[in-house]
Amino acid sequence: MIQALSVASEAYPLVKTGGLADVVGALPDALAPHGVATTTLLPGYPKVLAQMPDAQVVHHWPALLGVEARLLAGSLGDHPLWVLDAPALFARDGGPYADASGRDWDDNWRRFAALSRAAAELASGAVGGRRFDLLHAHDWQAGLAPAYLRFAGGAHGTKSVATIHNIAFQGSVDAGVFPALELPPHAWGIEGVEYYGAVGLLKAGLWAADAITTVSPTYAEEIRRPEFGMGLEGLIAARGARVTGILNGIDPAVWNPTTDPLLAARYSADTLDARAANTRAVEARFGLDGEGPIFTVVSRLTWQKGMDVLASLLDDLVAMGGRLAMLGSGDRALEQAFRAAADRHPGRIGVQIGYDEPLSHLLQGGADAILIPSRFEPCGLTQLYGLAYGCVPVVARTGGLADTVIDANVAALDAGVATGVQFDGVTPQALRGAIARTIALYRDAPRWRQIQRRGMAADFSLENSGARYAALYRHLLG
Repeated sequence: MIQALSVASEAYPLVKTGGLADVVGALPDALAPHGVATTTLLPGYPKVLAQMPDAQVVHHWPALLGVEARLLAGSLGDHPLWVLDAPALFARDGGPYADASGRDWDDNWRRFAALSRAAAELASGAVGGRRFDLLHAHDWQAGLAPAYLRFAGGAHGTKSVATIHNIAFQGSVDAGVFPALELPPHAWGIEGVEYYGAVGLLKAGLWAADAITTVSPTYAEEIRRPEFGMGLEGLIAARGARVTGILNGIDPAVWNPTTDPLLAARYSADTLDARAANTRAVEARFGLDGEGPIFTVVSRLTWQKGMDVLASLLDDLVAMGGRLAMLGSGDRALEQAFRAAADRHPGRIGVQIGYDEPLSHLLQGGADAILIPSRFEPCGLTQLYGLAYGCVPVVARTGGLADTVIDANVAALDAGVATGVQFDGVTPQALRGAIARTIALYRDAPRWRQIQRRGMAADFSLENSGARYAALYRHLLG
């Protein structure tokens, strides 16, 4: 049995801001059938600690990067959970990365460097001599963990994997923080943590890890190019075959329309008529009336997600006969643009700013199509939820969106394999055309049902991802 320590800044259901949490939370279950026992390490945010009333202290650091910290033991489902309880770093109001006003914490570098330092020590046997075969670090928040392992001389032979969930977020900070990281002096350099004259937390992990994964095969190729690599394309290219894409999956215990308690009505591919109760619930929740397909957006409202282009087309969407139910938050100007469109089109556009996990399930179960016009998308999970729930994805052809959605072109429709609508280039013309195609398909009821059923038959469970990760682990361990 391989012993793996998975370290991340969030994991569902304890704390979530996006898809990272879903993957990290479900990964232990996905790996278990393949001979991997996973312990997850998370920061001790107040929200996490509140869900661990019976946690036991299993380790103590008098000074972990200058702050006192304890290690608490609990459980994440049926699997071991360790939580780094460091009040000076994590006991504060707001979210995991920012205060209540949305401003990033100034000491995020120290908070997550401490998490990474703790992970490297724990992987090497700091707690009761328990050692791990492998350390799996997720995104920039855990990026220094492989570097701490490497500069400790690869303590005890522990291997490391760094997974990039989104290379746009890199954890780059001023070079002046380097002494506080308590790394050896020779760690400052290209072969270390230095990144364009700054400290690069993600860069350090990508340089030090024994293997690098991204969350889709197409994204693994895209980030070798300047337009997607965000300055790290040279390093990615230099790591060569150590970089692979393992497609994300979803947890069918959480995302399954036949069992989902958050829906107004449960259904399957064989009982799609029952889906109408969820559609009525969405209409009531968002004040929608009239006819026409309901498009949904469940997203951060950012440039990356193409929300500026969609916002410019909302009048067109309504004029073409569509309706929109939007759940998301982000750029204030984009939030206002969606609100203004809802004011212009009462009964046709409904907007809820913020994030609501139960509502996101209802939208997948009741809307007709989900719009994902991302300029780049490492994997994306919302299109996978859409496929599973018969909410047809309308996606830009990039990253994991290209890997998971089969475009409803003539050949795919005739072969009965289409699962959604793809378009090239996130421009108003391209997105307008995709919306028009989707509405035309929706009006052909038999064909629309065929697309829904084909998507619902696709298997994007995390068990497939778990098998790939387990194979990678075994390869690294010889």
